[in-house]
Formats: sequence, C-alpha cells, structure tokens
Amino acid sequence: MSFDSALSGVRAINEQLETVSNNIANSGTYGFKASRANFSSVYAGEQANGVEIGSRTQNIGLNGSVQTTGRAMDAMIAGRGFFVSRDAQGLMNYSRVGIFSVDKHGKLVDSGNRRAQGYGAAQGGALGVLGDITVPTGQIPAVATTKISYVGNLSSDWTVPVTAFDSSDSATYNMVKQSVVFDSLGSQHTVSQYFVKNATANKVDVYYAIDGAAVKAATSTPTSIAFDSKGQLAATPTIATLTLTPTNGAATQTFTIDYSGTTQFAGQALTTTNSSDGYASGTFVGVELSNDGSVIAKYSNEQQQVIGVLAVATFPDESALTAVGDTSWVANDRSGMALYERPGVGLAGKLNTGALEGSNVDITAELVGLMTSQRNYQANSKVISTESAMMQALMQAM
Repeated sequence: MSFDSALSGVRAINEQLETVSNNIANSGTYGFKASRANFSSVYAGEQANGVEIGSRTQNIGLNGSVQTTGRAMDAMIAGRGFFVSRDAQGLMNYSRVGIFSVDKHGKLVDSGNRRAQGYGAAQGGALGVLGDITVPTGQIPAVATTKISYVGNLSSDWTVPVTAFDSSDSATYNMVKQSVVFDSLGSQHTVSQYFVKNATANKVDVYYAIDGAAVKAATSTPTSIAFDSKGQLAATPTIATLTLTPTNGAATQTFTIDYSGTTQFAGQALTTTNSSDGYASGTFVGVELSNDGSVIAKYSNEQQQVIGVLAVATFPDESALTAVGDTSWVANDRSGMALYERPGVGLAGKLNTGALEGSNVDITAELVGLMTSQRNYQANSKVISTESAMMQALMQAM
C-alpha cells in the first residue's frame, strides 16, 4: 500500500536527518569525517514495499582543512593513515586527531587519554618494537668533553711579540680565546688558547691554560699551526691533545682541539667556530614532535634526544572502519588488518606539526541535503495524510 511506502520513507528520512544533523554538529570537531546515508528500495517478492537506509558511507579519504595551533605536541597527517592508540581494555584505536601529551606515569597519550603507540628508540638509531612510548622525565647524566672545534682567521698582519710568551702579559701574545670543557660530573672548565705569531714565516704557536692557570713559554710546549703561502693550513688535520685533571672528584680526561679550516689571511683576526662536545646534566623540561614523527625530549642543558617515533596505520579499505567515540575508529574484517609504518614511509602520510586536521564536513552541501530531506519528508507526510483522508471518506461512505 502507498501508506506503508510513505511511512517507510518517513522513517528512512528521519535516519538520514540524524546523519546530516550529526555531520553539521561536528563541523568544528578535529579529525571528524562526514558520513552519508544511502537509500535502498525494499521489495516483498516482486512487489515494491518502500525504502530504507541500506548503508552509511564514511568520507574518510577526503582530508579536512589545516588548523594551525602552534602547539608542539599537535600534529596532523597530510595524506593517508591514522594515529594509533591503545585504550584501557587493550584495544587498538585509530584516529586522525593528533593531540598528544604526557600523563603522570610518563606515557605519551592522546586526547582521549589512550596510550599513543609508536616505535621506541633503540641503539644505533634503529627503531624498537611497536608499543607504548615512555618519556624519561628525570635527569640525563653529564657527558665529558672529548673534542673542541676551533675555526678562525689568524691574521697574517700580526707582528711577532718582542718578549717570550707569558699569559699574564698581553703584550706577549696576539690573541686569546676561551673554550668551555665539561668533566665527567658536568662541571665547566675554561680552556684558554693564547695565539702567538712565530718568528718563522707563516706559523702561529698556541699555548694553553686550564681554569686560569698561569702559563709561561719556558714551562709549556705550544702547538704550532703552519700555513702555506696562500694562507691555508699546510697540514691537515692540525690537532692538539690536552689533559684535564679535575679536583672535584671527576675522572681525569683527555680531549683534543681541532683547528681544521683555520686560515691565515691578511686583515682582521676573527673566530667563526669555537664549540665543544659534552654537556652538564640536564632536567627534563618538555617534549615535542617533529615532522618525521619523532618524539623529542628536551632538557635544561639545551640537549634533546629522540625517545620514540609515532606509528601511522593504513588499511586496505579504510572506509570500512567502524566509527567509535572520541573521533576514532576500530578495525574489522572488511577494513582489513592495519599496516604500521613511520610517517612518510610507504602509504603513510607525512606529519604537519603544530597543526590539527579540521572536519571535512561541507556545511553548504549538508544544508542543501537538509532542505532536500525536508521536501521529501513533506511529500511522504502528504501521502500519509491524503491516504488517511481517503480512508476516512471511504469509511463514511460505507
């Protein structure tokens, strides 16, 4: 009967309106993917018997807009894939929302407080197994200095000092530079380099003092840096080896000073590089994400280390994933098994950090669909009211 067909139409349109309303309501939700209700005809044998919502299609393949946040722990996937997290029941959840933080247990978690999944950092730069990412929130130990790199121009215009070198007399050297050295406990020590032009052409002698100890030419053997007629080093590398004996209980250590790249051109004497490895102990101050998915812990001594890499999951049929709460999905038989990779590897999209993916809902299209549904609802309602009036008229005529 037309009454049954129209009634099924009203029910189907109500279901469609729920889908449209949900899309509009989530137009401002990060990572939300719009759905579409698909109508299907209903038959009883060969007799048409109305309409129903046969399926719902998720528009997962269309990326949302880029919403810049500037937050170091926000990220969006530019392309295919989902962030991976494990809930309290141990079930894997997949989401396009990359809002991460560190919980009180030092675990990296997503916006739903689920444990983010990734690859732990292993020795030699390799990736560990897939699992929880733990952020070391304590201190990192000090690392003793093993090398100082010094690059500069030791001016050929320098004059040879008249008297023998004495660190307490600035007239006996042409330039002094200080470098920082860390011992095994993280304490800083100052290494002074005194540059003295040698009477021999194209040669500069370097004397050293550690922590301000007085140095005289008679008690110290300098390192001689020789240059050719073009102002370049005559022999490379030119390396000095020094020994530090701390008095604070730190271990005795040997370190080198490498002068590779130093020149002797006319004009101003200048320093372009004066750096050392090693550092003091540091306290954890925060964590951030990089575009390759690396989770980077930062410390108060300006050091940072990669503690893991976020995993991105792709699926043979991502549109078949089952939607759950918190703008997430779970896998099923139709979606296929998840394929895990680092961002930007294989089918997995790259990351944009400091940004989130907006909803892919097209408000204009949804409003047009809403008006269409309204007209269809009115048409089916009119059929029902007309049929009701006809039945009343028929009953009165009998």
